[in-house]
Amino acid sequence: MKRIIAISMLLFFFFNASAQNRQVDLIKAAMDEQLTAWNAGDIDRYMQTYWHNDSLMFIGKSGVTYGWENTLKNYKKGYPDAAAMGKLDFQLLNIKRMSGKYYSVVGKWHLARSIGDIGGAFTLLFKKVNGKWLIIQDHSS
Repeated sequence: MKRIIAISMLLFFFFNASAQNRQVDLIKAAMDEQLTAWNAGDIDRYMQTYWHNDSLMFIGKSGVTYGWENTLKNYKKGYPDAAAMGKLDFQLLNIKRMSGKYYSVVGKWHLARSIGDIGGAFTLLFKKVNGKWLIIQDHSS
């Protein structure tokens, strides 16, 4: 009986870890899509990884912005052309499961630009919405 319980526990932990690894891979794929979109100069496509909702929260150097439309507007204002956008690169430092529906992502970002490089750090809160991982909160500095 003890052996059956031990085997059951091992299988549970194995499949749980495997499912978590799959979710991390999906989040990384969403971030890769952002990277590809940004580097193609397509802010609209870049924003598809954000929750299209008025409750989206973006925290940056200018303070808190609420809403997908407002966040898109700020991106387009701050990065009006290819020179301002440059080429984006991420370094993911930590991806942590908060629950079955939430993951936290911490990393660094860097823009290589002809007008001067910039970079900083970010903390993202991803939520699974309708089967897709979306950023519901972004704190970038």
